[in-house]
Amino acid sequence: MFGSSRNTAPLPPPKAPPQAMRIPPARTNGHERWDGIAGRVQQRLLSELSPTVNANNVDEVRRALERIYSETLVEQDVPLSRAERGELFDQIIAGILGFGPIEPLLQDDSISEIMINGPHQIYIERHGKLEETDVRFRDTEDLVRIIDRIVAPLGRRIDESSPMVDARLPDGSRVNVIIPPLSLVGPCLSIRKFRRSAMAMDDLVRLGALTKDMGEFMRACVLARMNIVISGGTSSGKTTLLNSLSAFIPGDERIVTIEDAAELQLQQRHIIRLEARPANVEGKGHVSIRQLVTNALRMRPDRIVVGEVRGGEALDMLQAMNTGHDGSLTTAHSNGPRDTLRRVETMVLMAGMDLPLRAIREQIASAFDLIGHLERLSDGTRKVTHISEVQGMEGDVIVMQDIFRFVQTGMRDGKVEGHFTGTGIRPKFMDKIESHGLFLPPAVFTPVRNGSKP
Repeated sequence: MFGSSRNTAPLPPPKAPPQAMRIPPARTNGHERWDGIAGRVQQRLLSELSPTVNANNVDEVRRALERIYSETLVEQDVPLSRAERGELFDQIIAGILGFGPIEPLLQDDSISEIMINGPHQIYIERHGKLEETDVRFRDTEDLVRIIDRIVAPLGRRIDESSPMVDARLPDGSRVNVIIPPLSLVGPCLSIRKFRRSAMAMDDLVRLGALTKDMGEFMRACVLARMNIVISGGTSSGKTTLLNSLSAFIPGDERIVTIEDAAELQLQQRHIIRLEARPANVEGKGHVSIRQLVTNALRMRPDRIVVGEVRGGEALDMLQAMNTGHDGSLTTAHSNGPRDTLRRVETMVLMAGMDLPLRAIREQIASAFDLIGHLERLSDGTRKVTHISEVQGMEGDVIVMQDIFRFVQTGMRDGKVEGHFTGTGIRPKFMDKIESHGLFLPPAVFTPVRNGSKP
């Protein structure tokens, strides 16, 4: 268990939400003893598993589980229909071989995030909107068992001395865990699900995240080795856009990716994936993203892709971009294109180097070519609201210019209305793009009036 008993006691179940998700009958039709049956079967299996069953052989575990399950039902004289027996067996399988009651949520492709606030309160995000579900764990110990199953294979640990951890599921879904005493509602998990296949630029265009002209422009920027920063708030779609842009990197280039928790879905063959490592139980062995960026420069990369800059590694990233590693891609949290530059300034200062602010801004202006900013709008949709060029310095100020932006015109039936438009300004680096044999018609940058181009 995590922490003391007073911090991990099960919470009372919440009131049923107006539109509760369907859950297995064991939790809804009054057969509360089914939970006890499932628990006894699990305990019996685990006690027999070590000496008699190969735990790595899923088929063997399943056969042993089927035998113990049938024997337990006979011993307990539990009357169940064929459908009920199958459904309860699926619950037990999920608890032992999968991720317990949240297994159906993980398999539902319409769900993008799962938020577990203690054992008795689980929310999901579907199409950008939060919903509370009736899915729940039996108790805190049941939830703790699933947490251990997630973090243990990755060499991570979670206990009172290390009550926060970032991890990932086998399919790449990002997981954050925080437990008592830091969490007052019991162990909390946040799971950002990993798409089974990376979204292509055409998919983003089809979903209305940007226009075809914007997509073609960003494709040209990647091919012409522009340094691009993808910015936005939490869950705004930064990694999704980064994945779609990375698909344009030529297959004959050597790519080094650097992440805190691996989640990029690059499709090229020549990729070296690096992942940061937390400290071990003795507090040793920590490897930061900054160290990985420094090491990546010695690996003869054609492209460096940093999943997210959030600290002193921003300085090393700038130095890489300014020392011949063009075509680098990264993401950063911010509220807008201009705010992205301010955040990078702050992150460079976090590196501990005593650099004058003007020198930092000169490095940023020289390194970054383009900023693509995303926002999750009030109706849950995600859009590329700005594509902005970093043009250079004027005095002590970094000069930026929007190339494309999204203009919101109102709301109708809970949906955001608006349109994408060019600003009519041709980027200064178009000559570099054209030197790579890429030509975009001037009409791409034409402003939109009354929802359509003149």
